[in-house]
Amino acid sequence: MPWTRIISAIVAIPLALAAIALGGWAFTIGLALLIYLGQQEYFELVRAKGMIPAAKMTMAVSQVLLLISLMKVEIADAVVPIAGTFICFYLLFQPRFASIADISASILGLFYGGYLPSYWIRLRELGHGDLSWFMLSQGGIYVLLAFGCIWASDIASYSMGKLVGRTRLSDISPKKTVEGAIFGLFSCVSVATIGAWRMGWHLWPVTGVTLGLLIGVASLLGDLTESMMKRDAGVKDSGQLIPGHGGILDRADSYVFTAPLVYYFVTLILPNLPPDLFKNLNFN
Repeated sequence: MPWTRIISAIVAIPLALAAIALGGWAFTIGLALLIYLGQQEYFELVRAKGMIPAAKMTMAVSQVLLLISLMKVEIADAVVPIAGTFICFYLLFQPRFASIADISASILGLFYGGYLPSYWIRLRELGHGDLSWFMLSQGGIYVLLAFGCIWASDIASYSMGKLVGRTRLSDISPKKTVEGAIFGLFSCVSVATIGAWRMGWHLWPVTGVTLGLLIGVASLLGDLTESMMKRDAGVKDSGQLIPGHGGILDRADSYVFTAPLVYYFVTLILPNLPPDLFKNLNFN
């Protein structure tokens, strides 16, 4: 692994852990900065295709969405259609007639770059004030577990892909291998299962493996989706902000689709598991 990647990770991981531990405004401000920089990179990719999106409006309403996700989460979903309306209004009154591509790219920028990542704030704020592991709230533990799964997947897939990877996974991202993806998924599932056991989840082997598979697959799909956008725009990296990694999107693509899945897994699936599910099995 190049030293630039290692040094970048040494700097980034403690910052991420500090933001998770602090939660609240510290976590939200850190995420808001990443989203702002990531959306800038996204709109550069869009402009490379000749589109003229409502970049400033999309970035502004995305920041509002993050604030509401922290302060009034119950109305956060209502912000999305309203924000979409403002984006369309903005495009309507531009000197140049907006195309379908301009509108679509703007709405995707809101959904991909703002709405989906906002679920990290919702997840972090779960059980706010109820401290457990290492003085973390329930939401902090969930975010830490999800980040740990993604980190384990990234490290294993990159390292093992370099070491034993022979079979190309997809033409979208030629450097990714089937072998690397398998090792990454296995590492992700292992971390999620250990986390489920440590937290005492009902049927922890089943729920842990399920969560690990969700995170592992979502992380891989997020990576491939960003690679597809870069390939279409004709660029190698989304930016050069992070030495050894490229841009913010190159580093954060695995996190985009993950947050909503983890959030709804722990808020909808876990609490509603039937107590007699697999009643002949006792893992606790």
